[in-house]
Formats: sequence, C-alpha cells, structure tokens
Amino acid sequence: MKKTVPYLSLSLLLLHVPLFAAAQNGLSWLNSSTDNSSTEQAPLKQIGAEIFIQIFKEEKLLELYTKNRDGRYQLTQSYPICNYSGGLGPKTLTGDFKSPEGFYHISIKQLNPNSHYYRAINLGFPNEFDKSKGYSGNNLMIHGECKSIGCYAMTNRYIEEIYQYAEKALYHGQHEIKINIYPFRMTSQNMKRHKNSNNYLFWKQLQPAYEYFANTGIPATISVIDGRYVVNAKIKNPSSFWDTESNYTISKLK
Repeated sequence: MKKTVPYLSLSLLLLHVPLFAAAQNGLSWLNSSTDNSSTEQAPLKQIGAEIFIQIFKEEKLLELYTKNRDGRYQLTQSYPICNYSGGLGPKTLTGDFKSPEGFYHISIKQLNPNSHYYRAINLGFPNEFDKSKGYSGNNLMIHGECKSIGCYAMTNRYIEEIYQYAEKALYHGQHEIKINIYPFRMTSQNMKRHKNSNNYLFWKQLQPAYEYFANTGIPATISVIDGRYVVNAKIKNPSSFWDTESNYTISKLK
C-alpha cells in the first residue's frame, strides 16, 4: 500500500491541473453566459413590421400582432396587463374610473416617450363613437408603472417593448395602428355567459370585429353609423356615407 501512495498523489495532482484550468477558463464562460441571460433581452421579433393590437379586459391580456407577407397578421407577443380599473363595460363619463372598450387607432403624435408613467400610448378616447354618445374623458393610455386610473397599465419592461413595436411600425410607414379593446374574448360561449349584462347590446356591436379577425387574420374596417359600430360596411352610394349596409348583423343600441 505504501508504494501506491506517491502514484495516487501524483494522479490527483495531475487531475487538479485541468480542473483548475477549467475553473479559470470554463467557469468564466459559464458566468458570462449566465449574466447575459439575466441582463440582455432577446431581440424583438418582426420589429418594424406593421402591427395590430387587441386587448382583453377579463383575461388581462394585450396581444400584439405583426403583418406577414400575405397581408395577414400573426400573433407575435402576448403581454399580461398589470392593471386596469372600473371592471367590464365601456367608459362613459369623466371620473367613472373605467378603462375604454371599443375600436381605437393611434398615430405617431400619440406616443409619449417621457411620460410620468415611463412610456405612454394615448388611445385617442373619445373616438367618433364615444363622441356620438356624449361620452367624456381624456388622456386614457396604455402606459407603464403598473398603476391605472382608467388606463391599461403594464410593467415598464412590457410597455418598453410595446412602445418600440409601435414607434418602429409608424416610422417605417404604417399610417395608424388599430387597437381593438374587448371586455373578454368574444366567443359565443362568453357572450352567453354575459347575456344578462347591461352592456350586452354594446358588446354585440364589438363581436363581429372579433370574429372577423379570428377567421381571416385581417383587422376589420370599422365605421360609426347612426351612433353604432358597423363592421366592414359596404357603401352603396359613395356620395352618402350613411347609406350603407353591413356584412354582419349588428344589434342597434336602444
């Protein structure tokens, strides 16, 4: 046994040399890899492409779509909404603390990179429909800081990404970005579940746009006719905007 001790010691010494080298070289690579994954975010997919946004209140979800070569929009990112206020239903009055529902669009002038809430995208409330109903309110946004009084609040990390997508799309030539805001995913099952709501007739006006996009991958064209939303209206007489018919049956608000 005594004769084997020097050989074992020498073997252990030789083993320590590559292990020490690995500790100096290999572990430094491991540490740098770990640091990169924690501090660097993956590149945003399809940045600069035209985008479309859908918001679902009940699911607390913002979905961002980018346009592909076929002219259809594909889901690119899904972001959890940190906070919104007022529950389900449209915003109708200044001070009701409700977050809007309906169809909105934004241009470059509605982006604010220096908001008190980190980054902000103004929804443009009230839109034409809201005005026709006499609804009031302003400065309703998608923004950061996770705090909401009538807005859709995101974490700063998520609003940073959403803001980049919007800014790049608009600077690359997209005229405006459509943002469709729904109380929930407007499936027939969910509509039945909410059939006794006071907002049901209003929600029936939103449902065709949800279904059209789900079936085609193309955002619907929205018009406001006689104080109601109409989806993909066909104008019979170009000189008269009001002489229209819709591809979809839409309940009229009483």
